[in-house]
Amino acid sequence: MEKLRVEDISMNYHSLQGETPTLLNICFSLDEGEFVSIVGPSGCGKSTILNIIAGLIKPSFGDIYIDNEKVTGCSTRIGYMFQKDHLFGWLSVWENVTLGLKVKGRVTKEQEEQVKGLLEKYKLWEFKNHFPRQLSGGMRQRVALIRTLTLNPELLLLDEPFSALDYQTRLNLSSEIGEIIKKEKKTALMVTHDISEAVSMSNRVLVLSKRPAAIKFNLAIDFPPHLNSLERREHENFKEYFKKIWKEMDSNEERE
Repeated sequence: MEKLRVEDISMNYHSLQGETPTLLNICFSLDEGEFVSIVGPSGCGKSTILNIIAGLIKPSFGDIYIDNEKVTGCSTRIGYMFQKDHLFGWLSVWENVTLGLKVKGRVTKEQEEQVKGLLEKYKLWEFKNHFPRQLSGGMRQRVALIRTLTLNPELLLLDEPFSALDYQTRLNLSSEIGEIIKKEKKTALMVTHDISEAVSMSNRVLVLSKRPAAIKFNLAIDFPPHLNSLERREHENFKEYFKKIWKEMDSNEERE
């Protein structure tokens, strides 16, 4: 069943110097429960696509649909995980993850039990009274994801969520968060510069051209379903997928 549809999105930025086209007729969809990654040259507009879907900016042309319903602004059906965790340093883990519920006036005993369940399930309950400065970078990002999940979004947007972490932490956390998203049965769209990350976490990878960006390659990724992202990197198909995406990315650079 189709969860998200991006239909003919174009984006032009205007300045005193004139009009700069950024996105050109972007069309794609995500099925429910699918994890799709977007890769492409630096500055081609990958994050702009996420911001349009989230309702943070309005496209010049085109429409966004969730469950065939047109999205006209920010939607509670969408959760957004940014490059930085944006945790409030003066709040505890518990206070950070329940903040969204408080803002929306949705704090109930049942909701608190659900939050507790998420923290226990993903090994953060014992840190509920800790402050962000007392946590590792990987733990902070897990807290940020759980904060997003507490509002029960139907679609998750992830904008390079591991880019600020060291390599080993990044590998481990991408595997952990990929498993959390799978267990919680969320539909996810991730932007990343890391081809290996895209291949190891995704059901499909979309490759954008240089600006004005269009989708030039849509690659289905097929691994045995029981493999996590670390195990996918060791699978015989991994290198082949990597090479196909690298070839498309490299052809972008040749036309600069």
